[in-house]
Amino acid sequence: MASGVTVTDEVISIFNDMKVRKAQASEDDKKNRKKAVLFCLSDDKKNIILEEGKEILVGDVGTTVKDPFLHFVKMLPPDDCRYALYDACYATKESKKEDLVFIFWAPEAAPLKSKMIYASSKDAIKKKFTGIKHELQVNGLEDLKDRQTLAMKLGGSSVVTLEGEPV
Repeated sequence: MASGVTVTDEVISIFNDMKVRKAQASEDDKKNRKKAVLFCLSDDKKNIILEEGKEILVGDVGTTVKDPFLHFVKMLPPDDCRYALYDACYATKESKKEDLVFIFWAPEAAPLKSKMIYASSKDAIKKKFTGIKHELQVNGLEDLKDRQTLAMKLGGSSVVTLEGEPV
């Protein structure tokens, strides 16, 4: 942990809840499962915490959230860094899949100090997120606004849809 920043237990708990899909989950449990979530640094820059109000629940998809991917992209702040977990649903020519993606958001407009502390703290959060297969660093909306970037990370040219939309 080069920056000395620690990951809160709440962040680890959210990751574990997103990673483990319970076969016997009730409908309410499924609706309350997180589809996407943003993490930020605490005001004192010592902890990585859940960013209040910056999440998409599975139950919101199709009701208040029509396209979870576009909604997620709009949640990212244009002028500061964030870490994110996104539970991507996609299909290849052979099958449907779901994978968690760790995203490091570092837009060009973010202050240099913010970029430095987020970059040096990235290993701290990644070490807590065991089993993440996909990681994406995004430096601007142009890197993420089309589904192609995420689709390439998930499975390359074999991905045909992302969140039910063609790639």
